[in-house]
Amino acid sequence: MENTYITDLLHKHFSHDILEKETGGDILTVIVTSPVIHDVIRFLKETENMNFNFLTDLCGIHYPDRGLPLGVVYHLHNLSENKRIRVKTFVTVSNPTIPTVTDLFSTANWMERETYDFYGILFEGHPNLKRILNVEYMDFFPMRKEYPLEDPTREDKDDRYFGR
Repeated sequence: MENTYITDLLHKHFSHDILEKETGGDILTVIVTSPVIHDVIRFLKETENMNFNFLTDLCGIHYPDRGLPLGVVYHLHNLSENKRIRVKTFVTVSNPTIPTVTDLFSTANWMERETYDFYGILFEGHPNLKRILNVEYMDFFPMRKEYPLEDPTREDKDDRYFGR
């Protein structure tokens, strides 16, 4: 299965919702709008010629300098042809809601909960979206890049020793 075949078929069904297509290394990456992510994942899984029926990974990302800073990355695998695809979608911090894919892949249950726990992305329709690794009363999401890497008031550190 060639990447052009996959992108042509996706473009035929989701033309207005595909934002980018890129091939880095040997994996095709497609970026889609968040409202259709469930439909795109279902299409890739259930379409006879596609058969991406293994969800390898689902994780969150945060690019604070983008217009849509929070994202979810889905890695799917067609086992019969040993073909992989990466599908990304992005949302705002003020409305971090994405449809769940737990009805398509039961393994997404844990991965979506972990993504919520660390990035604060809400998966609409998830059967039990709650924190699983951090304490329940935590009022922030630790993987977001919202805090400086270093304490700017620190006086005991000499930047000359760090090449700055």
